Amino acid sequence: MARLSIIDESGERYVRMANLACVGSHAINGVAALHSDLLRRFALKDFADLWPDRFSNKTNGVTPRRFVALSNPGLTQLISQQIGDNWLKDVNQLRQLEKLADDKAFQKQWRAVKLANKQRLATIIKERTGVVVQPESLYDFQVKRIHEYKRQHLNVLHIVRRYLDLKQNPKAQLPPRTFLLGGKAAPGYFMAKLMIKLVHSVADVVNNDPAIQDRVVFFPDFSVKNAQNIYPAADLSEQISNAGKEASGTGNMKFSMNGALTIGTLDGANVEIREEVGNDNFFLFGLTTEEVESWKSRGYHPRELYDSQPRLRETIDAIANGTFSGGDTGLFRPLIDHLIYHDTYMLLADFQAYIDSQSEVSAAWGNSAKWTRMSILNVARVGKFSSDRAIAEYCKEIWNVPPVHIELPS
Repeated sequence: MARLSIIDESGERYVRMANLACVGSHAINGVAALHSDLLRRFALKDFADLWPDRFSNKTNGVTPRRFVALSNPGLTQLISQQIGDNWLKDVNQLRQLEKLADDKAFQKQWRAVKLANKQRLATIIKERTGVVVQPESLYDFQVKRIHEYKRQHLNVLHIVRRYLDLKQNPKAQLPPRTFLLGGKAAPGYFMAKLMIKLVHSVADVVNNDPAIQDRVVFFPDFSVKNAQNIYPAADLSEQISNAGKEASGTGNMKFSMNGALTIGTLDGANVEIREEVGNDNFFLFGLTTEEVESWKSRGYHPRELYDSQPRLRETIDAIANGTFSGGDTGLFRPLIDHLIYHDTYMLLADFQAYIDSQSEVSAAWGNSAKWTRMSILNVARVGKFSSDRAIAEYCKEIWNVPPVHIELPS
């Protein structure tokens, strides 16, 4: 009774807005299958037990008209030449592309479209940041709100690890990458601001080292309009949030819809994207939601991981000792201390698995035909993530709004 109460009964008496929303609504849903499951089992368990019929799942979707047709006209034209243009109204028709996944001529056209998008973005990057990037490199992108749970700093740890490896072994067979990060941080969110500063500081060192071909870019003023140049150019989509923390972002859908492959955890809609595109076309790493909870319940001690994993320790120490901050050992100390002694989002637990998965990415990139096949299949199998499907489910199962057929003038 106390847990279900609209008024908090344990301390200061205030309105519990989530409880009020549950009581006042006839339908309650999460926005990805994992999210909805967590609502039922944990966040809103009492209400799910009381009113199970109110709960359902409605996985998010994005519109192919904006995020492919408008953003990526080259890919739109190539697809429509092969299967017609009805796929823009019924994205499931993209399944017809599966039969072309191994077609060498079609693969060549597919790569040409991607390269043109990468060249277009390279021009924009130079204009806005001054950084010159190579379109032939692997475009490895993470664009989303800057937040510790989204773990942009795990991405940076990989960039630092690559840099150290290349400095220690200049002959290492690592295909060049262009790392692009972007996103807004809340004005008062100190740690998020420090993460942005870390990206810039690492970029200053990597981009100015003549022995290194990698490039690091923080794309300014990330917005939907700017995203229309970013999603079509990406080769790799970073979806690396801590399992169980992302309700359902949609950037992963926009990247996949434009032929980027995903490296990610089993979090949010990543779970369903992997199910749709196939395990072999998704780079999976990291703890599951259940493993995260199990580890935390028995006590998570990140310092032990730091002490026991030499490559992890070397990576963190390179940031802590001022390598990327002009010798200033205090600049990133709050971030380093938090990782070593708290690590709320378990970066250190996932570090080695992430590095291993990135090695798989590099190996796959080295096989152009294999990579292109994976890219085509990602586009062919993302029909589920159209907003048309999501809205239709809301109309039918929650809003009770029947469709209306409109005759358009011929």
